[in-house]
Amino acid sequence: MPIYEYQSTAEGCDHCRDRFEIVQTLSAPALEACPECGGPVAKVFSTPAVQGAGRSADVVSNKNLAEKGFTKYVKAGGGHFEKVAGKGPNVIKR
Repeated sequence: MPIYEYQSTAEGCDHCRDRFEIVQTLSAPALEACPECGGPVAKVFSTPAVQGAGRSADVVSNKNLAEKGFTKYVKAGGGHFEKVAGKGPNVIKR
């Protein structure tokens, strides 16, 4: 399940004044109130965490990306991008 970050839209308490995290399902509605003080909160954008077996070359290899359903293109020059992994057109032209 993803971890979402929220922050108070008012003065807030010690819990929500700065950003706080909460684990929610994708289908769960966004929180509207702080679970500690009941004050108004809003979801904030944050950097996603990518889980993997580490930062090795195997995790981001073309073969592994294709197996996980991703498509990877590399710049070939002149506004052309060539597919190196996954499904999709072999070349993308800008």
